[in-house]
Amino acid sequence: MNPVAFEIFGVSIMWYGIFISIGVLATIVYSSLILKKEGIYNEDDFFGLIIAVIVSGFIGARLYYVFFNLDMYDSILDVINIRQGGLAFHGGVIFGLIAIGVYTKWKKMDTLRYMDIIGIGTLLAQAIGRWGNFFNQEAHGSVVTKGFIEKFPAFIEKGMLIDGKYYHPTFLYESINGIFWFIVLTILILKLTKLKKGTFIALAVIVNSIARIVIEGLRTDSLMIGDIKVAQLLGGLAIFMSLFYLLYLYTHDMFPSKKKKKKKK
Repeated sequence: MNPVAFEIFGVSIMWYGIFISIGVLATIVYSSLILKKEGIYNEDDFFGLIIAVIVSGFIGARLYYVFFNLDMYDSILDVINIRQGGLAFHGGVIFGLIAIGVYTKWKKMDTLRYMDIIGIGTLLAQAIGRWGNFFNQEAHGSVVTKGFIEKFPAFIEKGMLIDGKYYHPTFLYESINGIFWFIVLTILILKLTKLKKGTFIALAVIVNSIARIVIEGLRTDSLMIGDIKVAQLLGGLAIFMSLFYLLYLYTHDMFPSKKKKKKKK
């Protein structure tokens, strides 16, 4: 596979960057449409938030990846060069959520609803962005037989032939998972309008983490802590925290706090 899409004035434009950009743009369009439908869209605030999330997300995704691969980088120039890949989804999500929290609180926006909507949109962004991994021939799984890979379209078979061996197209599994849950959660957020704000960001984290734990077991290029795959560890933690959050979200108002009685003068 050729990771270069085309050249402009001698500068190579990589497929990886193109698909990441399309994914981000798709999330922006999606989020703006849902926010407009719900009547909480403010153009200036929204695009200010988007800039904050994009910048924070990319910084987080890169720093996360570099942190677990320090031996691969000799200089700052190596660290900031992402043309051949090297962005970790979890790092981008963590920094992106922090950016949403800080910015929306500062601008007095509806934090949980923005997290819900952008969280669903992120599933679509990831599904699209994974195709950049395909062109870089990375984020694939272990070796498979020709009989197995022949079940996929010819271009997938060709792309997964690396150094004479065929590999699991795990990028495709994650892409399909992201598109499926993006559609399901979009239908639900439009239909189940009485669900509490904050429900959908938790659901998006849960469904993505379950798939990531399973798919990560097939991958050969995982970020590691000793013998533990970081993505699986964080995925399990994210599921636990999201379930606990949902439990709190739907039960905490069942037990109203005791108000202190005012002393009579």
